[in-house]
Amino acid sequence: MLEMRDVYCSIGKHEVISGVSLRVEEGELVTLLGANGAGKSTLFKAISGLVKPTRGTITFLGKDISRSRPDQIVRMGISLCPEGRKLFPRLSVRKNLMMGAYTRHRDREHLASALREVYELFPILEERSEQDAGTLSGGEQQMLAIARALMAGPRLLLLDEPSLGLAPLVVTRIMETIADINRRGVTVFLSEQNAGMALSISTRGYVVENGRIVLEGSAEELAGNEEVKKAYIGA
Repeated sequence: MLEMRDVYCSIGKHEVISGVSLRVEEGELVTLLGANGAGKSTLFKAISGLVKPTRGTITFLGKDISRSRPDQIVRMGISLCPEGRKLFPRLSVRKNLMMGAYTRHRDREHLASALREVYELFPILEERSEQDAGTLSGGEQQMLAIARALMAGPRLLLLDEPSLGLAPLVVTRIMETIADINRRGVTVFLSEQNAGMALSISTRGYVVENGRIVLEGSAEELAGNEEVKKAYIGA
């Protein structure tokens, strides 16, 4: 479904991604593990068209998207839920959700169906639909950010650090919902520092350090790897 081949990306003059090759197959839930500053967010931005690779190719459903615009990539079926949520705090929950469907704003049937689906996943958002996003709790804001990304109707959902700054009980709920989204047929590529929780719901995973993939394997293999345990699970 998604393939990156020998991808390099730079921010200014600083090379952030160095020769990354990876794949995500349709139906999978794949985790990208790495410390802060390892290059996870830049890699997701490259897939989303927000950062252009300096070398290498990114293909989605067999099409090269390396030079495509972000809106084109959303229309193709890739949606990013960014690190830090990036909500519109003074807009209502419902208006934030509608912003996620900007590429399909003329399709009223799709909008109604998408709203029903995200409210089913996150009932609290329906209760808070007219409340300003900035007044929600941290966990509710993360739910809204994920729901907004789903409003575009993606085939591939990119989730960048969805557990960041959240209480353990909230993280558990978020991860359970991500697994549910995947079971409903959406392929998920998840960037996380919370390795134990992320690997528990994943099919496979990659470890990125200093912009390079240094390890890959099944979720079970990575969860049992001593280096991964020491660096990301705390064992």
